[in-house]
Amino acid sequence: MSEPIQDKIMRSLQVAEGLYHRLVLLVGQSGSGKTCILYGVADVLGADVININLSLSAELLELTAKQRALRLPEILGLIVDKAESTVVLDNLEILFDKDLKQDPLRLLQGISRNRPVVASWNGTVSGSKLMYAETGHPEYRSYDLVDTLIVGMDGTASID
Repeated sequence: MSEPIQDKIMRSLQVAEGLYHRLVLLVGQSGSGKTCILYGVADVLGADVININLSLSAELLELTAKQRALRLPEILGLIVDKAESTVVLDNLEILFDKDLKQDPLRLLQGISRNRPVVASWNGTVSGSKLMYAETGHPEYRSYDLVDTLIVGMDGTASID
């Protein structure tokens, strides 16, 4: 029997402790059950799941478009600083908004330097590429797998 995805995330967090970026991404398509797994992980860790779309949009609402792009990394940092230890993030779609002019993976790596972060990622892993959205989608991103531990909803994990 294969190891449950939640257990792979917990093992990945242990491995991440020795890395420069302590980031674990739970990768899967929208509707694949990532949120349910994140809540299970958060429960084990005694952490809260932070809905980034909700938290960031509330903070960015009163800012101009230019201020949003400039202040987003700082505001994201303040949001995650409220968490106790390990940070569990869900609903990251706002980070991919073209108008905000951000590199979502770099933002996540930045906040994972000082504490472990587990985050959902709507996309896929193919070969050595981490992708967000579908090719041709306005928010499509493709990254080489660097300094990030991946656990897929298909049961794959970079620690295996």
